[in-house]
Amino acid sequence: MPKARYVALTATAILLAAAALSACSEDQAAPGTTSAASVAPSAPVASASPAASASIAATASPVPTPTAAPSASPSAEAASPSPSAAVTQAPSPSAAAKPAVSAPAVKPGKDTKAYSWYYMKKKDHQVPGFPGEVKDLSPNKKAVWVGTGKTVYLTFDTGGPMGESDKLLQILKDNDVKVTFFLVGYNVKAYPDFAKKVVEEGHTIGNHTMTHKDMTEISEEAAMKEIDDFAALIKETTGKPVAQVFRFPYGKYSMRLLDLVSEKGYTSVFWSTAMRDWEPRAGGAEEPYNDIMNGLHEGNIILMHQGSEENIEALDRIIKDVKKEGYSFGTLDELMQ
Repeated sequence: MPKARYVALTATAILLAAAALSACSEDQAAPGTTSAASVAPSAPVASASPAASASIAATASPVPTPTAAPSASPSAEAASPSPSAAVTQAPSPSAAAKPAVSAPAVKPGKDTKAYSWYYMKKKDHQVPGFPGEVKDLSPNKKAVWVGTGKTVYLTFDTGGPMGESDKLLQILKDNDVKVTFFLVGYNVKAYPDFAKKVVEEGHTIGNHTMTHKDMTEISEEAAMKEIDDFAALIKETTGKPVAQVFRFPYGKYSMRLLDLVSEKGYTSVFWSTAMRDWEPRAGGAEEPYNDIMNGLHEGNIILMHQGSEENIEALDRIIKDVKKEGYSFGTLDELMQ
């Protein structure tokens, strides 16, 4: 091949290679440009603004605003966590949290709304105020929370520690006072001799369920079984039927549950005086003494927890001074008549 033609072909090949290299460089640059643009914030990303997030969190799992009860509801007792009388705001769950799904305890409806018993103290030994729900209690919902006249009804809830049970019974015997013990099944099983002695000495055993569960959080069938099993246990242990008085654990109830308890022949017994006596009392025995004497009123149904050392220490003085004020002690059986 002539030298000049070879040089020309070589030059042409070099030019074609240069053009191809230039085109390749432009193709590689384009994705880089596109990628840089996609990194920049865009309008759709701005939708995750604080306002939008707050809206999602608020609607995902609303937290109801708690209402402070005017007085402490007695809490129980060892088997289950004791609810505090002070209202604490529950933490708001994250919007991403998925609450556990469970079947409702009872069929939803107005009658299954859960209530917590409370009362409102008044001065000068007046009868306290009570929840507005009491106006909805029809005659078929058998319930009592205060009596009449200069009679006091002393009741002990025993769902937690038994405390100084022998000392307690001796104080009652020495003062010739009969009371009602709302026992729980697991304590009857653990201390059958105490249950027998309570009956032998003329006191009343009321139904406080087998395991002290919040009855508004379990099924109707489970709630009624708690009551029936306790009644069977008392009959087996003491040879006597349980009295037809019932106290809801934690004072938690619904209108539907009141109906079911009433259908079993029980009267639900609430209270008009109670204390934070499931906890140690900083002021010792003076605290339960002052709580009861300052709140003393006609028809007073007093709830005390048997496991409180301060209660047992103050009890003899309380009984004697209540009598000095012109009151007598009655039993719930008498109140039901």
